[in-house]
Amino acid sequence: MSEVRRKDYEQSDREEMLAFLDQRTHGFLAFVRPDGSPGLVALNYVRVDEAIYFHGATEGEKMRSLEREPRVTFMVADAFSLVPSYFRDPERACPATQYYKAVVVHGEARIVDDLEERALALGALMEKLQPEGGYRPLRAKDPLYRKAVATTGVVAVPIAEMTAKFKFGQNLPRRKRAQVAEQLTGRGIGRDAETVEMMVLVKPL
Repeated sequence: MSEVRRKDYEQSDREEMLAFLDQRTHGFLAFVRPDGSPGLVALNYVRVDEAIYFHGATEGEKMRSLEREPRVTFMVADAFSLVPSYFRDPERACPATQYYKAVVVHGEARIVDDLEERALALGALMEKLQPEGGYRPLRAKDPLYRKAVATTGVVAVPIAEMTAKFKFGQNLPRRKRAQVAEQLTGRGIGRDAETVEMMVLVKPL
């Protein structure tokens, strides 16, 4: 069981973690290559119940690696505001940081052979990436999709373990956090307003 070293940043609410996974569209899969070296790929994904699904070619390094060693780690992260050092200190560089959310999933990858499960996963991925529709629903036996479902590789990663870090200045004294929030509000660029909202949500100012 892996642990988050900085307990003040740890997010332990499972529903919050799952909601975050559902909100994002891509993540990073870490796996072990056949030669024992580490592999890492970015990919689109969808969560269906207690599993992460992604698709790709039926052949290639990734699939060979997962067949040989199914244990994987999958991470999804979202970067919020950069916080410059001078928001907290007029001279020291050390306070410079960035606020973010990150969820890490550990599990054993399973290559999906069942065509109905493949179609379910691919359909869920389409609904996530193209919620406005504009296509015929994806069904395994539909002649329009039969070949695609049969030839597309689909992988499931059941969520065996999940940890998360939501870093929004929880480690700072209340006065310092309020100071950073005020500076972000005054700057008002990019995701500053959203970052301040998250600061309040994770720990009231």
